[in-house]
Amino acid sequence: MAGKRQAMGRGLDALIKDGTSAKTAATTKKASVKVVAAAPETGGPREVAVAKVVASPWQPRSVFDSEALTELVESVKVHGVLQPLLVRGIGSKFELIAGERRLRAARAAMLKSVPVVVIEATDEKALEIALIENLQREDLNPIEEAEGYALLQKKFNLTQEKVAERVGKARASVANALRLLELPDAIRKYVAEGLLSVGHAKVLLSLDSEKERAVLAKKTIKDGMSVRALEKLVKKLTSPPKKPRAEKSDLPGDYLQTLTDELRQFLGTSVRIAPSKTLTNGRKVKGSLEIDYHDNDELDRLLTIMGYVTDL
Repeated sequence: MAGKRQAMGRGLDALIKDGTSAKTAATTKKASVKVVAAAPETGGPREVAVAKVVASPWQPRSVFDSEALTELVESVKVHGVLQPLLVRGIGSKFELIAGERRLRAARAAMLKSVPVVVIEATDEKALEIALIENLQREDLNPIEEAEGYALLQKKFNLTQEKVAERVGKARASVANALRLLELPDAIRKYVAEGLLSVGHAKVLLSLDSEKERAVLAKKTIKDGMSVRALEKLVKKLTSPPKKPRAEKSDLPGDYLQTLTDELRQFLGTSVRIAPSKTLTNGRKVKGSLEIDYHDNDELDRLLTIMGYVTDL
């Protein structure tokens, strides 16, 4: 876990400490609401009424594991909320920044109060911290992660590079995540529910047709296809048809037609001739001569015409 946190760049501690820096406040002034602490003191943990903690509009997480939440509720009933929620003051209320599961569990357990740490934070900083907390805990599914990046980018007019800096990710990782939002809603739902992996989604994105994406997504789930198997199928579907080999007929077209007509008259039955061909590398492709007959008597007649005599 320590390695994962390090890979995120700045951790939550660093984000919280510089949450009120002049630079951050200046860059988000237009997008921020006026934040007023609900109590004079900030920084240290303290108990506040559960009813005073309101949901955050910046919460990137929308899917919560019901079984895990039930277990947390039972724990909270016995031990209470052990880790304080991170909030900011909004008028007489406290807006949640991090700790959505703990707050839900506290409400379900009918607690009257919860421990909180109050910080001053702009809208951008609140979203940034919420994203970081969930990413470090690996609580977000790939679609929620992508939507979080998109919200940062759109709401605060950030480039992909700036978003990557904010959350401590490589720019390529943010770019790849955002591409998932190009998928149709149905496929995004499959990815969010874990029915399709990010690898599957990337392969489907290589298709231009949304109809083909939908068909292959369903087939992948139904057949339990691996990413590699899906790649092979998509490659087969999107590969241009092979060019026919350059070749030259050994019989001119007009002569071939004349010969076919004359043989048909001579034999009194249908005849088809496929001429031999010469490839550009000099190799020969054999031709064929097909003569139709309806029964053994007609076969004997044709054999006699061709001079074949049998002793049977």
